Amino acid sequence: MQEFDGGKKIGVSILGAPEKRIINWLSPKVPAWIRSHHLTLSSIPISILIIVFSFLARESDAYLWGVSAMIAMQWLTDSLDGAVGRLRKEGLVRWGYYMDHFLDYIFLAAVMAGYMILLPDHFKYLEFFILAIFGAFMVNSYLAVSATGRFRINHLGIGPTEIRLVFIFVNTMLFFFGKTYLAGTLPYVLGCSVLALCFVVYRTQKEIWGLDMNDRK
Repeated sequence: MQEFDGGKKIGVSILGAPEKRIINWLSPKVPAWIRSHHLTLSSIPISILIIVFSFLARESDAYLWGVSAMIAMQWLTDSLDGAVGRLRKEGLVRWGYYMDHFLDYIFLAAVMAGYMILLPDHFKYLEFFILAIFGAFMVNSYLAVSATGRFRINHLGIGPTEIRLVFIFVNTMLFFFGKTYLAGTLPYVLGCSVLALCFVVYRTQKEIWGLDMNDRK
């Protein structure tokens, strides 16, 4: 059977270097009874708890800290699962690639659903389109793997870790300044996301076009 490596990861993020040092330090310390697939599947209860805490935050802003804690926990488990699997040679390369990235989308959807629960109804259409754009970034990355054999999840120095920190920052602002402060920022978030997606898709299709032209020669 052909060896599968999930595509060669390319691109660096702003926090990539310190994040790698933290994960390399933590992965040998994960208890033996916690397997890599346990870490991967933990995104399911984490996503459920994000929605639960978001619902509870409608009555008490203190639950926003619970949402942020779950986002931080998902970063930890999502970062450790592959490192632990490689360290212990567990061999779940294909399964890990599939489930890890599928559950990343479930996590993203849970976070956005949480904001839809929290924020006033007239924001919901903007949140829906933001979710669609963020999802398009993920689709672009996965399709590019098939076409190029290279996996890029970091764009313009921004990757999943930085996005999680943005969510935590937003939750902090919601706690201190209330649930309506986002009113003036969501259109800008959507506009910047659309522009960034256009840039990423243009760069990706240009790379794939070049590969096709090289093969033609």
